[in-house]
Amino acid sequence: MDFEALKDSYRGGIDTTDRRKTNRRSRKQFTSRRPTPRMYDSVIFDHDGVLTTLVDLSLLHDATWDAFDELGVSDPDPDHVEQMVIHVAPDDVHAVAGAYDLDPETLFRVRDEVAAAAQQEAISDGRKVPYDDFDAIRNIDAPMGIVSSNQQATIDYVLDHLDATDLFGTAYGREPSMTSLHRKKPEPYYIERAMSDLGVETPLFVGDSDSDIVAADAAGIDSAFIRRGHRADHTLSADPTHEIAGLHDLLDIDRVPVAGDLDFEGGDSTR
Repeated sequence: MDFEALKDSYRGGIDTTDRRKTNRRSRKQFTSRRPTPRMYDSVIFDHDGVLTTLVDLSLLHDATWDAFDELGVSDPDPDHVEQMVIHVAPDDVHAVAGAYDLDPETLFRVRDEVAAAAQQEAISDGRKVPYDDFDAIRNIDAPMGIVSSNQQATIDYVLDHLDATDLFGTAYGREPSMTSLHRKKPEPYYIERAMSDLGVETPLFVGDSDSDIVAADAAGIDSAFIRRGHRADHTLSADPTHEIAGLHDLLDIDRVPVAGDLDFEGGDSTR
C-alpha cells in the first residue's frame, strides 16, 4: 500500500456567484458586500490518517517480505524489500522485478494482495480503527466519498467492517495493478472519478498529506488539511484552503452543509 500520511493557512472560499440585482435599491444595498461563495456540494475524504488510524509500518514490512516469499524469492535484498513497502513508484517495481526475473505486474499484484490481507487482519483485531471523531461526518448534509491510495480491497473491507458502506456514495482505492501507480494522488484521476460518480462540481477534499492537497488543486477543488498527531510538526509544501485539527472542525467550515443548519447564505455561520 502507499501511505501518503507518514498537512496554518486558512483561505476563504472563492467567489463564484454574481449577486448584482436589476433593481436600483438592491444594487445600492449590496454594493459593499462580497458575493457569498457556494456551499460545497460534497465532501470527499482520504482514508488512512483521516478516517482510520495508520497501521504500524512494521506490518507493511512483514507483508512485503511475505510477498517475496510467496513469489519464490526466499532471500531478497533488504533494500529491494524497502523499495516495495511504501511510496512505490513504477521504476521501483521494474528494477526490483528485474533483479529476480519476476514479471513487474505480478510482483506488484502479489505485494498489494498480501499487504491488503495484512491490513484486513489489523482491522479485524483492532490494530487499525476509526478515529474517535469518525461519527462527526454523519452530520454532513451532502454526498460523501473516499479517495485513497490504499488498496481497493482494504477500503472495501474497512467500510464493511464498520458497517459504513452506505455512508459514502463512492469509495476509491487503488486497483492492484501498475496502472494505479500512475493514477494515484497527487494525480487527480481518482478524485475526478469520485466527483463524476457523485455528480458534484464543488466538493471539499479532506486529506493529511501534501499529495492530497496537490491532487485537490489539480482537480480544481478546495482542500482541508487535517493535522492529526502524526502530522503535528509537518510543514506543508502546498497550501490547503482550510486547516483543521479533527473531523469535528469540518462542521465549523461555513461552506460545509450540516444537517439541521439554518440557511447561512448571505451571512456568517453561527456554528
